[in-house]
Amino acid sequence: MAEPDFLTRASELARRGEPFALATVVRCERPTSAKPGAKALIRIGGAVTGWVGGACAEPVVVREALAALRDGRPRLVGLIGGGRRGPGRTEGVVEFPMTCHSGGTLEIYVEPYLPRRQLVIVGHGPVVEALATLGRDADYAVVTLAEGADIEGIELTRRAAVVVATHADADEDVLWRVLGTDAGQVSLVASRRRAAGIVERLRARGMSPERLGTLKAPAGLDIGAETPAEIAVSILAEIIQHGRADKAAPAAPPAEAVDPICGMTVDVATARYRSDSAGGTVYFCCRQCKDAFDRRP
Repeated sequence: MAEPDFLTRASELARRGEPFALATVVRCERPTSAKPGAKALIRIGGAVTGWVGGACAEPVVVREALAALRDGRPRLVGLIGGGRRGPGRTEGVVEFPMTCHSGGTLEIYVEPYLPRRQLVIVGHGPVVEALATLGRDADYAVVTLAEGADIEGIELTRRAAVVVATHADADEDVLWRVLGTDAGQVSLVASRRRAAGIVERLRARGMSPERLGTLKAPAGLDIGAETPAEIAVSILAEIIQHGRADKAAPAAPPAEAVDPICGMTVDVATARYRSDSAGGTVYFCCRQCKDAFDRRP
């Protein structure tokens, strides 16, 4: 793919708010098929656009890219050929053996691009105004909606935090609609007594315990906040705390197996090459390894 097209694809994904990782070859020791500056774009499902190496490099890069999308941290991946630098001698490099027969070495920088977290505030008043200002300063994508606005018109993902502050009977209906989305965190600005009553009514209407578990009512950390600005600080602090905890406990990585021929780690779900043996299914990184195993299992 030509460089302009590659950058256009990355720009489109960023504009749509779709996470992706960018892998760039930053150093190589010949012989390698990929050269410094070669790039690949890896999407959340593992689809690859671009080129950073062949059958021995791409699976490792995809696996590390998906891990980066889970934890939000970039990494420098080293695929070390035979006779090259020993493992563990370069701080900060995640090293793997180069299993291709070429014997070259690649160093690839993998950087995740994650959309800004959403902060959707439904309601009005001084707390809403202060929270919107603080959210923008904290680099959230802030959307404020008036009571009765069409919440269904906004795509709420797991990275979205929604704060309901209508201070009216509409709170219950708004929460019912919001909790029916994928929003990762939902908060209600209300007194403890009023919040408890709304939660009980939502439960009586059939809201699942799982979705009610994402609701914080009343909103905010207990810091003794009194003024609208202080209450907004306590709410945003709680949202940040929840987001950091969510990042610290990423989803479980996919199941993996070791190719018995070359030793490469293979993603079981996406492995193209596999063979059945007396010990069960065996997974391979490429056809060459599969053929070698099938000749003498």
